[in-house]
Amino acid sequence: MGKIKFLQCRECKKEYAPTFKYICEECFGPLDVCYDFPSVNKDSFSNREHTYWRYHELLPIESKSNIVSIGAGMTPLIRAEKLGKSLGLNNLYIKNDSVNPTFSFKDRPAGVAVSKAKEFGLSAVGCASTGNLASATAAHAAKGDFPCYIFAPSDIEHAKITQALSYGANFISVDGTYDDANRIAAQIGDSKGIGIVNINMRSYYVEGSKTLAYEVAEQLGWKVPDQLIVPVGSGAMLNAICKGFEELESVSLLNNVSNMHMIAAQPHGCAPIVDAFKKHLSEVTPVEAPDTIAKSLAIGDPGDGQYVLRRLKQYNGFAEESNNKEILDAILLLAKTEGIFTEPAGGVSVAVLKKMVDEGKIDKNDHTVCYVTGNGLKTTEVMMDVLSKPQVMQADVGKILALVR
Repeated sequence: MGKIKFLQCRECKKEYAPTFKYICEECFGPLDVCYDFPSVNKDSFSNREHTYWRYHELLPIESKSNIVSIGAGMTPLIRAEKLGKSLGLNNLYIKNDSVNPTFSFKDRPAGVAVSKAKEFGLSAVGCASTGNLASATAAHAAKGDFPCYIFAPSDIEHAKITQALSYGANFISVDGTYDDANRIAAQIGDSKGIGIVNINMRSYYVEGSKTLAYEVAEQLGWKVPDQLIVPVGSGAMLNAICKGFEELESVSLLNNVSNMHMIAAQPHGCAPIVDAFKKHLSEVTPVEAPDTIAKSLAIGDPGDGQYVLRRLKQYNGFAEESNNKEILDAILLLAKTEGIFTEPAGGVSVAVLKKMVDEGKIDKNDHTVCYVTGNGLKTTEVMMDVLSKPQVMQADVGKILALVR
């Protein structure tokens, strides 16, 4: 397929061959994949498999034989009429990535990174994770026949640990924060030559998340939304979504990408990007001890934080946070209006969406896409205190009938 031109430093623009490399030797900036895209049109992707690999020409795998797929992608873009009505929006859409095979958007970047690890001939893969990436990496590693090493904080949700272990991963539970787990994973990955998907494979890994832009554009009839609300942990997904829309414009599939508005959503207790945005800073001050129920976003030192700030400036966007109560309320609101049960990260998106509408930053007629990135069944423990407990009844139809109205 031969479509990668080179890796390019995001800072100094130095170019490198597309090898197992992720940091610029000159300035230590991150390396991005740059392509020589083939000629495509709106019909190029019709009648293809309903996974994100339908866009294989725009992804960094040289040979289709190296693709490791578990069927992720082409998730629903729901016209959220009931939720929209409750918020006062006429054109609201939910991009529901909670229905991916491992129940989060992480199947996208993990699948691309593990496929690239196969192409590079690596012997093992792994990740640093707040939970969802652990499961996604482990599942793709199992499909690709790779040993897998997960490094994660010890306090993540039990369901996410169970899920990753079920795929056969070696799970290293770190007594510390995500940033501690990330540091350890980086050192071990480099010393052992393991493909740590979100660290030394990161240049290729982030390319999977840009398919969240490709799919939304295609599902909207090759149109650019006015507003996009994106939950932010490391910031890599928001930056990749912007890159995805820009690439579609570069191959003449979209127009007027510069008119879209990006909104970064973070949880109170771990919102360093929001803090920097509101203080008009260009750098992000890390949060040393994240404290939020949205554990999948509890990344105190976001690797792409400064690039999110640049994207918000580029696309006339905003950054906002939501507290635990607002997150839980938003989870229930989404579930009761649209039948979508999300984990707290999705609750952050919906809660911030509501704030943006209340503050007049989203017009009622704007075409608005809110990204829901993980499934609520992974985090049921956070909901138990706000839900009524079922009443145990005798198996007596007469007594139970009295409760049915």
